[in-house]
Amino acid sequence: MSVYNIVFSPTGGTRKAADLFTGAYCPEHTCVDLTDYDTDFSAISFDEKDICIISVPSYGGRVPAFALSRLCKMKGNGASAILIVVYGNRAYDDTFAELQDTVTASGFSCIAAVAAVAEHSIMRQFAAGRPDAQDEKELADFARTVRSRMESGSLSACLNLPGNRPYREYGGVPMKPQTGKACTGCGLCAKECPVKAIPADDPSKTDTKSCISCMRCLAVCPQKARSVSSVLLAAGSMKLKKACSDRKKNELFLP
Repeated sequence: MSVYNIVFSPTGGTRKAADLFTGAYCPEHTCVDLTDYDTDFSAISFDEKDICIISVPSYGGRVPAFALSRLCKMKGNGASAILIVVYGNRAYDDTFAELQDTVTASGFSCIAAVAAVAEHSIMRQFAAGRPDAQDEKELADFARTVRSRMESGSLSACLNLPGNRPYREYGGVPMKPQTGKACTGCGLCAKECPVKAIPADDPSKTDTKSCISCMRCLAVCPQKARSVSSVLLAAGSMKLKKACSDRKKNELFLP
């Protein structure tokens, strides 16, 4: 049996939650980075005895399309999947339904799930600092519970997760990163962009049609030269203020 930590985390929030859970479940594991544009995901195949912890952020209540396309290429071959959906303190809507449908079609068997809260990737005042120490304990305790249930043979694949079908519509986020005068053209943003929306030969530009507003370029820029419209950011913050102000709890799912 091998344990895999499979993560789509452009800005690190989903990775933090995934690492907290996976580290408690099994410190010795293999990482698969779903943001790596150059990985041949069709060459990745698992065994029936493997445990795959699959973590994605919720974008507007859906799974990021590029994460789905990469998961679809993998061959589950009956491997057990633990699903982690990370959201920025609003709601995850149909993310679980879409993720479970996708990985099941790819040959995985879903046995447990977690809805974890992390700092919002765009409006970072929401759920700031999460996952925090309280979250860490909760995720670690649940990881150990899932492992104990797995080892005792008391987990089944009859996992019912929330979500609607058809999934809610998601038209993307209008906030696309812009480059300021501080840009030195180092190209790190182009290298790290999970969808190659930034041309390597001119990293001051952004293909707004390809950009998924994941904000990785903002997170990795050493000069802090990338930003989003302050007007749109303020409008988005006002729109989410009521829904995101209260501390949301992590949700834990077992069959």
